[in-house]
Amino acid sequence: MSSTLSENETAATAETSVPWFAAPPVHDIALELPDWYREIQSESWQTFLNLPDPERRDENWRFADLRKLRFAELIAARPADNVESLVQRAKAERVEHFAAHFVFANNRLIYSEVADLPEEAICLPINQALADHGDVVRAHFMKEEGTLGGAKFQALHGAATLSGLFVHAPKGCVIEKPVVVHHFSGGDFQAIFPHTLAVAEDNASISIMDFFESIVDGEQSVIVGGVDLVASNGGRVQYVSMQDESDAGPKHVQLNSSRAGRDANIVSAFVNLGASWVRNESINHMQENGSDIQIFGACLANGSQEYDQRTLQSHEAEHTTSDLLFKNALYDESRTIFAGLIQVQPGSHHTDSYQTCRNLLGSDKAEANAMPGLEIDADQVKCSHGSTSGQISDEEIFYLQARGIPAESARQMISLGFMNESVSKLTGAEIKENLFERIERKFASLRNW
Repeated sequence: MSSTLSENETAATAETSVPWFAAPPVHDIALELPDWYREIQSESWQTFLNLPDPERRDENWRFADLRKLRFAELIAARPADNVESLVQRAKAERVEHFAAHFVFANNRLIYSEVADLPEEAICLPINQALADHGDVVRAHFMKEEGTLGGAKFQALHGAATLSGLFVHAPKGCVIEKPVVVHHFSGGDFQAIFPHTLAVAEDNASISIMDFFESIVDGEQSVIVGGVDLVASNGGRVQYVSMQDESDAGPKHVQLNSSRAGRDANIVSAFVNLGASWVRNESINHMQENGSDIQIFGACLANGSQEYDQRTLQSHEAEHTTSDLLFKNALYDESRTIFAGLIQVQPGSHHTDSYQTCRNLLGSDKAEANAMPGLEIDADQVKCSHGSTSGQISDEEIFYLQARGIPAESARQMISLGFMNESVSKLTGAEIKENLFERIERKFASLRNW
């Protein structure tokens, strides 16, 4: 497929782009990092410099508003002020029962608490894990190529000083409660680089919740995150990304990679409520027989927010399964883009895969773009894909009004129910309750809908 640029868009792409960074975004973390990782940082920086900025001629950036990508020169985020207040915010918003809780502010660890973590598990800030468990981290760290358009962001991420966690559950280790991580970001044109690496060995289990929030509303902060999820034979990983940054200002990129082994299961969820521009990329590999990956999204956009979602479900063995469900509710002049591909590799017979994107338009000016796709090179497969967009019908509102529910409350009930379908597929009552309360809070803040 191809897209045609208007004269204004062509002129915009021809403008001289402003360098994103004048130097690698690193700072001293007082740790002796392994040589192989230093080499990754150096090579990533050169790759970042050599790669062109994204442009509309690239199919992976089709429909994207590239004006939102004209960053002024960025810098690595400086240390945050008032960190104790941020810790208190994080504590107030976490689930009641958790295995461990880590809080980062502007890329720096400001709080950690281990509550109920098995002794054999490793749960450390990513940089400390690189220093102390380099061989284990190296086997799984940033193995994905940026094939969905985010290669330049991935290279920048690889060159930076990272925040975030390494969670490793050895064979048979079950981390029953979620590991909770808060990432606070702030400062105009300052960038953070959160990274989550979760490895569940044979028959092990991990659950992680990442929260992303702004320190101060309206600041032009930039988040370039990476996530690596790995589940070996019979392993299970559940990962939730709750992005609830300031509606105006922040720009958020998150590049996810999931790799499932034999009879393994990985569940990842994206909940987007804030930020002025969001780019989520999710590449999912069902690598061995019986592997299963599920990807869910619940996104609520208003104002002029843009949420750009790109996914790949790659089936690479027999009897593999996957399910994708993205629900987007749009208000005002917000817009979403969804481009998803189910890819059944040669020999991956008996694949069972689904891909659904549904958009609820709460405004005549809201815009939803969807491009689902299939590539099948195997026999005896069961695959389906599709996308729908529409408004809440007058009949639905009338039905609830007839039972004494005001029109505004009726719209909120229908919208919340629409979003809840994705959240309800997760495991853990406290996790679902926490996410749903956040979504309900965002709905309550909307006006003229």
